[in-house]
Amino acid sequence: MFFVISKIASYFLTPLFWILILVLIAFLLIKKRAGRWILLCALILFYLFSNRFLLDEAIRAWEYPLVNQRALGSGYDAAIVLGGGVVTYDRHADRLIFRETADKVLQATDLYLNGSVGYLMLSGGPGDLFVRDRFEASFMRKYFLSIGIPDSVILVDSVSDNTWENARNSAQILEKAIPGARCLLVTTALHMPRAMGCFRKTGLEVTPFPTNKITGERRSDFEYLFIPHTECFVYWRNLIHEVVGYRIYKMKHYL
Repeated sequence: MFFVISKIASYFLTPLFWILILVLIAFLLIKKRAGRWILLCALILFYLFSNRFLLDEAIRAWEYPLVNQRALGSGYDAAIVLGGGVVTYDRHADRLIFRETADKVLQATDLYLNGSVGYLMLSGGPGDLFVRDRFEASFMRKYFLSIGIPDSVILVDSVSDNTWENARNSAQILEKAIPGARCLLVTTALHMPRAMGCFRKTGLEVTPFPTNKITGERRSDFEYLFIPHTECFVYWRNLIHEVVGYRIYKMKHYL
């Protein structure tokens, strides 16, 4: 039930939804002064939420900082790679389709090939209310096998629907396969605060290895500071999802 409620609620946690509601209210009240003020508020919100500078400052306050791989040292048993928009499968073309967070897979590949870890723990189930037959961890496993990584070093949890289940299931699998494992946790920098909290709750020792960093160095050019960017709405939705998700997980004692 928690999974269903969280997925439904996520549709409302986007500034575009809020702006649309304001525009609809303004349309209904267009002949009244209040309607014009509400429409003005909607336009102001659209501009603010499409501003890349404001977005980056908000994300910078939440994102987990990147880690220098050379400074990690050795002695890690496994890299735990979390799903969540990494890869899907096109049945007609019989091809894996990588998404915008595929940096997780690339970084995990590098960690294994350079000897930083000896195992790959892949965690990710359907994670969708309606499509329940696509198991992301299995797709990631298929990719790793295709590039020559042996099946004997790949552990798979393909049933987790959310971050808490990622942590719980991964901890159980690793406890059986590699008791006392020291692990690197590989997930997006935006998702890392919530993920780290969940894994710490299980008692599994993990070191963060964030990927997919969104923000870069601060800029001061006109286009960056003042010109609207519609892609900002996607990032705002992701940020709000993480912040609200963290608070809810805290309330449910998942962290």
